[in-house]
Formats: sequence, C-alpha cells, structure tokens
Amino acid sequence: MIPFAKGHGLGNDYIVIDEADLSRPLSTAAIGRICDRNWGVGSDGILLLVPSRRADFGLRIFNPDGSEAEKSGNGLRIFAKYLWDHGRAKKPIFTVDTKGGVVECQCRVEGGRVGFVIVEMGRATFRAPEIPMNGPDREVIGVPLQLGNGTTLAVTAVSVGNPHCVTFVERLDEGECRRLGPLIERHPAFPNRTNVQFARVSARDTLDILIWERGAGYTLASGSSSCGAASAAVRNGLCDHGRVTVRMPGGELTIHVRADWSLRLEGPVEEIYRGTLSAEFAVTL
Repeated sequence: MIPFAKGHGLGNDYIVIDEADLSRPLSTAAIGRICDRNWGVGSDGILLLVPSRRADFGLRIFNPDGSEAEKSGNGLRIFAKYLWDHGRAKKPIFTVDTKGGVVECQCRVEGGRVGFVIVEMGRATFRAPEIPMNGPDREVIGVPLQLGNGTTLAVTAVSVGNPHCVTFVERLDEGECRRLGPLIERHPAFPNRTNVQFARVSARDTLDILIWERGAGYTLASGSSSCGAASAAVRNGLCDHGRVTVRMPGGELTIHVRADWSLRLEGPVEEIYRGTLSAEFAVTL
C-alpha cells in the first residue's frame, strides 16, 4: 500500500508520493501507469518527496511519459501545500531543492490549511547555452524557427530553471497549439526538448497563453510556463517589469518580473484527495 495525495493548481494536477514509501525506484512504465487517467490515478505528473542536503526538502518532478522535469510552478505550489497540510513543514516559509535549483516557498495559511502559495522561481535567462538551445551563444529574442511541416514562427526562448519557447500571436487557437506544440517541443534546436507557449498580449500587465507542456501535452495551466511567457513579454517590450497577470484556460497566476529578471509566482492551490495505491496495483509497478 503506497499512500499519496493529489492536488491541482488551476486544473494542472499532480500526485505527491514520498520516496520512503516506495519499495523500489519508479520506472518509466510505473510513472506512466500511475498518471494514466484510465489505468491509474490520473495526473499531469508525479511529485516525489526525496531527501536533500541543500534545502529543507527535496523534490523530483516526473512527467507522464517518464521524463524528469527541472521545475514546475504549479507542482511546487501543490508540493508546498502537501508539506504544510501533512505536517512535514513546521514553518510556512521553507526551501525546496529541485533539479532546476533551490527555490523558496511561502505558504499562506488560513484555518490551519494552505490555499495560496508564493514561490521564488529564480532568474530568467534568454542565452541559448543556458536554455539550452543549439546554435551560437546569443540571446534568443524573436528569432525565426522553422518547423518540420514548413511553418516558420518567430520565437523567444527562455529558461526559468526549465526550457520554454514562446511565440506571440494575434489570436489564440487551441487547435494550433495542439498541432504545432509537439513540433516545437521536439524541434532539433532544443536538445532537452522544450515547453511551448502561444501568447497574446492583452495589456501592458496582462497576458493570455495556451500551453503545450513538455512530456505532458496540452495543459490547462502551468506556473513555469507563465513565468517563461511573462519574462518573454517583458524582454520583447510588450509588457512592463513588475506585476504581470497571466491568464490560461485553467485560471490566472500573478508573475512578478523584476529588473534583475528574478521571478516570483503567486497563485491558488487545492488538494483533491488522499488515498493509497492498492497492493494489487502497486505490485504491478
């Protein structure tokens, strides 16, 4: 019997598991089965609590295809709520060690539970080697990217601890996001693949985006994607430094893009349920 909790941030859902409760490491097949919405619990990924020497808590983030993500803004909020609500964290501000760096989480506690979390997401960088993106060492701002189907897009690539590719459009189209998203995610220019955002600027402090998430596909919301898109909008002169509201199909997040390109993410979080993977199911993992 493996205990777990499931939470979501604006419809982007994750399962939280403590590595100490596993009899063996999660395989790619096991991750895929747990995340499957018909054959498993169903989620956009798994958040695995692990030990850390660099921070208060350690976190590994797995996509449904078994690949490991460096960072997730929604995942971090879900993880922070889990740590507080389940009695792991003894103070509302703590640090979490991710593959994309150590971040600080601040839980807003009301009535003994957390419904809102602020995450310091680190700094945005547009330099190709740091994203990473193949090609010369330069800032990738509004450069042409030719896709396998012959479409050419102007893109801005940015890392916020994980890679993002943002293209600004006049009109958001879910069908186009689903059609072009996979081509951009797996474009040869991105050796580690990339998350993809189609973005439309509504005001100097407001952005609407659609998301194709690396390893997960079309996603209702994403914290790191919001950070990437907001940073790209400011870098392209379309939005101003400071508070940027990012609206997605699942809801909206607030991103603070500071002058030094450090980023703060603010948004709601909710636990959906707690349960256990049955012995019958767990033995097949």
